[in-house]
Amino acid sequence: MRVGLGVMPAGARNVAFAAMDVATLAQLHPGRLTIAVGHGMPAWMRSVGAWPSSPLTLLSEYITTLRGLLRGNLTHYKGRYVQVDGLRLQPTSLPGSVPDVLAGVRGPRSLSLSGHVADGTVLAEPVTPGYVRSALRDIAPARPHRVVAYNVAAVHDDPAVALEAARLPLAVVAEDDWRPHIAPLPFRDALLSLRSRSAGPEDFARNMPEEWVRQLAVVGTPAQARARLAELFDAGVTSTVLTPVGPDYVRSLDSLATVLRAEPA
Repeated sequence: MRVGLGVMPAGARNVAFAAMDVATLAQLHPGRLTIAVGHGMPAWMRSVGAWPSSPLTLLSEYITTLRGLLRGNLTHYKGRYVQVDGLRLQPTSLPGSVPDVLAGVRGPRSLSLSGHVADGTVLAEPVTPGYVRSALRDIAPARPHRVVAYNVAAVHDDPAVALEAARLPLAVVAEDDWRPHIAPLPFRDALLSLRSRSAGPEDFARNMPEEWVRQLAVVGTPAQARARLAELFDAGVTSTVLTPVGPDYVRSLDSLATVLRAEPA
């Protein structure tokens, strides 16, 4: 089972201390750790005084330095935001299996940056096959590059039950930060129009057509969910994260586990 951190905001933690923490986790979970670094949500980062004037520059410097430190390199880096003067992790602190450093980003310029400096990209939900293909065009990786896709997931033997469970978690998709996700969708304009006419996010989610929900989440019976995942992998996803829904996330994991079970012969 892989151990994931989600996305660490670059402005929230000094890169040297992040490297020590990541190295410790990589020793505890050898070969199973996935980490990502991103800009962080702008409003959150501004609220703590950690939003830089050039988020792209910070992310580039941070990922470049972090990758070098985790590989045991003697690191000298004097950038605009990151300054490291002759730092190296002690040999006993180094992980036996160096984890990839992914970038958790979504805008075109940030995706391009990920293709240049990171080992992969984490795409936040919702991730559709069209969004994967669009993101990969921006990433344009010149070397092997992982793509991790997050998606809201609801699985039930009755597809109508699963569909209704996935609605409310999708209420955010019409907000400005999610525009890159919906840009490739054939119903983008209709989605934005519905959002503008809605009384609020919950009203918007309740009135989304069923087909939109099916496109924006991994939803339905186990077989339908597996088919959707196959479409994502065909589009270029290398691994996926399914986000449970409902009042009891732990119990929801039982239903998501059915997606991993092979169909009876």
